[in-house]
Amino acid sequence: MELYQLRSFAVVAELGHLTRASERLHLSQPALSAQIKALEDELGLALFDRTSSGMTLTAAGRRLLPEAERVVGAARTLKSAARLIRGEVGGLVRVGTLADPEFIRVAEFLRLAVSRFPGLEIELQHEVSGAAFEKVRDGTLDASFYYGDLVHAAVGSRTLREIAYRIAAPAAWRTEVEGAGWSEIVALPWVMAPAISTHHALATEWFRSRGLAPTKRIEADNDVVISALVVGGLGVALMREDLAIAAEAAGEVCLWPDARLATRLQFVFRAERARDPVLQGLLQVLDEMWPGSPSSPGDATDPRDAASPAA
Repeated sequence: MELYQLRSFAVVAELGHLTRASERLHLSQPALSAQIKALEDELGLALFDRTSSGMTLTAAGRRLLPEAERVVGAARTLKSAARLIRGEVGGLVRVGTLADPEFIRVAEFLRLAVSRFPGLEIELQHEVSGAAFEKVRDGTLDASFYYGDLVHAAVGSRTLREIAYRIAAPAAWRTEVEGAGWSEIVALPWVMAPAISTHHALATEWFRSRGLAPTKRIEADNDVVISALVVGGLGVALMREDLAIAAEAAGEVCLWPDARLATRLQFVFRAERARDPVLQGLLQVLDEMWPGSPSSPGDATDPRDAASPAA
């Protein structure tokens, strides 16, 4: 049997569907199906039940999957060890970025990474924060900047800094907002982020814990855009605290004094790659950029780094 067949077996088992697995592996569906069939023929066992809704593991497939994953992981570790012995850190790494590149210091991160590791090729993909986490979890991205506190066994994390959000309203609403209670605030028109975003999860969880739900008028997927809409008088929203304080100082918004929602800026990555020299190199760069960050280098291999409810 071939290593690529075992890798395909593991990916199809994870995603449960040939279409998604073929996209992940950059193969055609017939080619991927042929790989799985060849592996099943060699093993003399059916690994999957084929249904109209996808691919589900058979009892034999469930028993053999951990062994296949160990072999694939061992091969990856062997390659990483060889690169390390050669003193090389190189190859392609797919990194997700968020809407405010200055806040996450992405240009500085890239500048340091490529100067330190000339053989490294970094492919950036802009994502909404919650989607970034999911793409790291399912392997579409190798790593990503991420706002929030989600936890998954397949995802490791490094906390870079604590961040907070404030409830902001147009400056013209100051009298109404500053004296408002929970029910009055939730009844105002809101500018909300998409449901998959950390921003949306923070707001809905905060209100849900009090038996409330905000009234959404407008949806926007970007902190800077949301801030501009609040300044423009279109509704109330969560604003990142640094943006909110600056806008309040400029007389553009007013802040509701009764709430401050905390979360984290993290760098998340596939936990299985925690010891990969490429990832270790990127984490070293981040440690230099955020020397006082809440997590230490030892946290990088622990996917349970986060603790708060869903983001």
